[in-house]
Amino acid sequence: MGDLDQPFLDAAAVCSTLLRLEVVRERWAESSALPELSVGALACHLARQVTRAAELLAVPSTLPVLTAVDEHYARAAWVTSTSLADAANDRTTDDAEAARGFDWMLARYDADLAVVARLLRGAAAERVDIPWQGWSLRRNDFLHTRLLELVVHSADLAASVNRPAPDFPDAAFTPVLALLSRLAVRRHGQGAVVSTLTRRERAQNISAF
Repeated sequence: MGDLDQPFLDAAAVCSTLLRLEVVRERWAESSALPELSVGALACHLARQVTRAAELLAVPSTLPVLTAVDEHYARAAWVTSTSLADAANDRTTDDAEAARGFDWMLARYDADLAVVARLLRGAAAERVDIPWQGWSLRRNDFLHTRLLELVVHSADLAASVNRPAPDFPDAAFTPVLALLSRLAVRRHGQGAVVSTLTRRERAQNISAF
């Protein structure tokens, strides 16, 4: 298995517990902590990160490969967009999946997670195409992007239902923290990040994206 194969599966197990909370079902149609997303749509978006892995890990790569995961975020349309109205931020799929309900979401999640576990223990591709972006990533880098999505959106979902964000195993969380830190430095500079982490009087409102 690759470096992030098992951490991805472990992170998905943490998200599975969060997605199964009864409060997620109860607040399904309510607004989430993210603009223009219901709790249900956000839950489906989180769950779809496992679906993406199930869909793409078994497909032979035909697209040019990026040499670093950071470059994926430097180029990705949703990162470089400037408005929620941009096509890269379209929420149609999230809303459509939410309309299918809580039980449908969980059934798909469980089925896709089983597929991903089988692929990572056997025939998963070493390069993974990201067709909506036009490039591929090495498998470890692809799983790194999905790990980031799982960690970030689990915190979003937890906040949406007034629960604490779940804790992830170090092997899953540390790569995400390192990636977010690098992206924040790339966007804001070393000084801004260091000051925000250490000096309350110089803290800035910074984001990795």
